[in-house]
Amino acid sequence: MNLLGMFKRASAIAARFPEGRVGFAVGDIHGRADLLAEMVALLEARALEERRDGREAVVVFLGDYLDRGPSSAAVIDLLVAGRPGGFERRFLRGNHEQAMLGFMEAPLENRAWVKHGGAETLVSYGVQPPSPMGARDQDLLVAAAHLKDVLPPAHLDFLNNLERYVELGGYAFVHAGINPGRPLNEQTDRDLFWIRDPFLTSKRAFSHRIVHGHTPEERPFADWRRVGLDTGAHASGVLSAARFEGEAVSFLSVSNPAPGHFPAPRTQF
Repeated sequence: MNLLGMFKRASAIAARFPEGRVGFAVGDIHGRADLLAEMVALLEARALEERRDGREAVVVFLGDYLDRGPSSAAVIDLLVAGRPGGFERRFLRGNHEQAMLGFMEAPLENRAWVKHGGAETLVSYGVQPPSPMGARDQDLLVAAAHLKDVLPPAHLDFLNNLERYVELGGYAFVHAGINPGRPLNEQTDRDLFWIRDPFLTSKRAFSHRIVHGHTPEERPFADWRRVGLDTGAHASGVLSAARFEGEAVSFLSVSNPAPGHFPAPRTQF
């Protein structure tokens, strides 16, 4: 085995989940409450068998609960209700949650959110979205004010308290990825919520094996450096997750044809 192969193998072996724990990570949901309900039911059916020494398994949701799909409000309803039961639950912030919060605070500066899935989220909360073509400033201001009025306090608390990243053993769970040139604790919001190519194409060793969503792929991906779990649920009808124990990683998914009409495959947002 050459030195590079030895280095890759050593790095992969070093990525271990905490001893005596089982973990799960769930990829981008994007308003597909139907798929989330199926995934939650699947996890809850396994909750007892995944306990170790009386400790619950942990599930990390990787962000992008909102936008594009038809039922963003219902997604948040389910998550704030304490589901899945029988698990320690951790919730990360994605770029779409960041964009929604930005729109509510500064709608004119963050108008792009409406065109990149925010219109569907507004409809799910009973808010008329501004026209996607040439929306007037006043229309954006009215929509943001209406959303702030109707957003349940529990939903706002959930969005405001999402974590930037979660570190568990040799794994780091993030929404988009990391900047390979910075330590985990020095990553910017832009890195954690939005990065793509500098992370995906880097050949550098990371401090952790990175578990992420954000960039859709046809099926879950895993190599010695990263585990990618965004399978484009809003359009593909497939929501994916991973299970972690020791050095082992396995995948599970739920699927359902997209209800109603969905937009063309996502742009880079």
